[in-house]
Amino acid sequence: MKQIMIKDDTITLGQLLKEIGVIQTGGMAKWYLAEYVLLVNGEKETRRGKKLCNADVVTLEDGQQFQVVQRG
Repeated sequence: MKQIMIKDDTITLGQLLKEIGVIQTGGMAKWYLAEYVLLVNGEKETRRGKKLCNADVVTLEDGQQFQVVQRG
């Protein structure tokens, strides 16, 4: 599982997808979430604006997992 470091309290799902290189622009997030199954903490998520916080785990359709870690 890869860790994604954030400096603020939260990051949106769209921002995380851009950060990990799955999409190139924020506008692609809506399309990506409509085409692929993505889990947040084990539950399907389709909202690009979903706020992710420390310890949340995002699982992509191909099985890759990313954990949000807040810098302290």
